[in-house]
Amino acid sequence: MNNKVEMMEMNEELNSCFDSLVENCMSTGEFDQALYAAYDVKSGLRESNGKGVLTGLTEVSDVVAVSSESGRPYPIDGQLYYQGINVRDLILNNKKKRFMFEETTYLLLFGHLPTEEELTSFCKILASLRTLTGQYVRDVIMKQPPANLMNALQKCIVLLYSYDSNPDDTSVANVLRQSLQIIAKMPMMAVYSYYAYNHFYNDSTFVVRPPKEEYSTAENILYMLREDGKFTELEALVLDVALVLHADHGGGNNSTFTNHVVTTSGTDTYSAVAASMSSLKGPRHGGANLKVMEMFDDIKEHCPDYTDRRALSDYLAKIIDKKAFDRTGLIYGMGHAVYTLSDPREVILKRFAERLSEDSGDMQEFLLYNRVETIAKHLISTKCHLFKPICANVDFYSGLVYSILGIPRALFTPIFAISRIAGWSAHRLEELINNGKIIRPAYRYIGHHHPYVPVDER
Repeated sequence: MNNKVEMMEMNEELNSCFDSLVENCMSTGEFDQALYAAYDVKSGLRESNGKGVLTGLTEVSDVVAVSSESGRPYPIDGQLYYQGINVRDLILNNKKKRFMFEETTYLLLFGHLPTEEELTSFCKILASLRTLTGQYVRDVIMKQPPANLMNALQKCIVLLYSYDSNPDDTSVANVLRQSLQIIAKMPMMAVYSYYAYNHFYNDSTFVVRPPKEEYSTAENILYMLREDGKFTELEALVLDVALVLHADHGGGNNSTFTNHVVTTSGTDTYSAVAASMSSLKGPRHGGANLKVMEMFDDIKEHCPDYTDRRALSDYLAKIIDKKAFDRTGLIYGMGHAVYTLSDPREVILKRFAERLSEDSGDMQEFLLYNRVETIAKHLISTKCHLFKPICANVDFYSGLVYSILGIPRALFTPIFAISRIAGWSAHRLEELINNGKIIRPAYRYIGHHHPYVPVDER
């Protein structure tokens, strides 16, 4: 008993010491933000106008938001290209209602749209690589499942290294093999991790339903997630569209740039993907649609009448004024670092969100999102004195789409990762093929040099 008391007292003493260390850390690490401008340091790797600093070249995808006339740039409706193909055309010209994510993955990896024969062979390769062994499920997924599924998925990817007979070979052929395996297996790893989490944290039944070889990625996700394994053609098609829209977004987004950085160090594929996963988990990147959902939960609680535009406007103004929701002043899902007039991914996903809502017989939720989008554009522009247009981004409607599809919120960001692995793989291979220098940015030192003082003289 006395030992326990002593331990408690020691913990209190250590906690006090730790609090002091935190204060020291905060005071040491803080510096005048004006120094960024004084030394022309590109904070966040961005120019003064907010554009990203050019740090590399890519052919994988292109993000277009401006055009020029007589040498002067002007904003246009956003365009997204995969290997030179407009993603809008890729999706909206899908007359046969085929599932496009596999075709998109082929396009990103190999630089051209596949023929029917090439696509059939590619889909067969992916199908053959999907299955996870019982040993892997038992030893990796079911042991100590993290509470956050992004960490669970990251663990799954890192430990694939131990199941690879040649994990450190960074030749193009070997990295392509590894990439295809991760692309194929990631949906299973995510869904099984969700069931393991539910089993250990919520005492629910742990279900392991193997994927169907003839199903697409989107179909298999819904098949494995639903208790009866059933879904409509529209539901699978909309999830497939979401996967296509999230497959890549240029080399400059945070997680893809992370992949480029670690790839240039010569590390293995599993470590490179795990690093990208770490970036994507953040609420400023892949986790943004969760913040949108939390914001709408808060809006619905304070504005129960979805049709009352005045009440919605007043409450959104409070959010911008940091008087409501999380008090950051942000209306999540609004605004983008590149797009101004429109985010092409949001435009397309909004169309499918409306179709899903109509099909489900409940349009109220979609209409609420639409009202908030319209009101928020005006409020942000006027209250924040913006001189450029502002648009909703893809995160604004993606959470709504996943919710209508019955996908648990814990899987929102992993679904993003399941899609984005296609782009990460393409960029990693592009980096390896071009054998670029190791990425080593510089930081300017703004501290002071001091002579060393012995501990007994301090």
